[in-house]
Amino acid sequence: FTVACFVLFAAGSNLRHFATLIPIGLGGFTLAVIASPYRIARLQAYFHPFDDPENTGYHILQSMSTISGGGLSGLGLGNGIHKFGYLPEDTTDFIYAVICEELGIFGSLAVASLYIGLVVLGVCVIRKTKSTFKQLVALGIIVTIGLQAGMNILVVTALVPTKGIALPLLSNGGTGWLL
Repeated sequence: FTVACFVLFAAGSNLRHFATLIPIGLGGFTLAVIASPYRIARLQAYFHPFDDPENTGYHILQSMSTISGGGLSGLGLGNGIHKFGYLPEDTTDFIYAVICEELGIFGSLAVASLYIGLVVLGVCVIRKTKSTFKQLVALGIIVTIGLQAGMNILVVTALVPTKGIALPLLSNGGTGWLL
């Protein structure tokens, strides 16, 4: 939905139209959180992960443990420990934590820089393309990759609550890309 709104705005839609969606979105978000106990548990785990470290806080605490285990230079590619049953979803949602453990802060910054570079190069492609349709398609692809990568990195580093968003082009699977 965010990507669609972004592309529509780039295509010339009025910002005022999107502003009218903000109260509806906030209301829907509030109702969705209140109606689902697991969403409330995710928010509680985000704000207080140590209150229930073996249940709701487990994912994020293991992610932070995995990240901190890498240090500056990491344990070496393939030498990570947490991927062997400690870190859930280590090949999908939390693969960035494994990268941090194995390649350290330098490797994690390199991966993040590659995503930033991909977005920047995508913007360069958009600027050189003459067809408006092709520009909007490219923009949709770049915004999808950029938002998904940014959101995954924010989740893995505990800056936002867990969402179940895979890291594009690195995570196992790919059915989300087909959709």
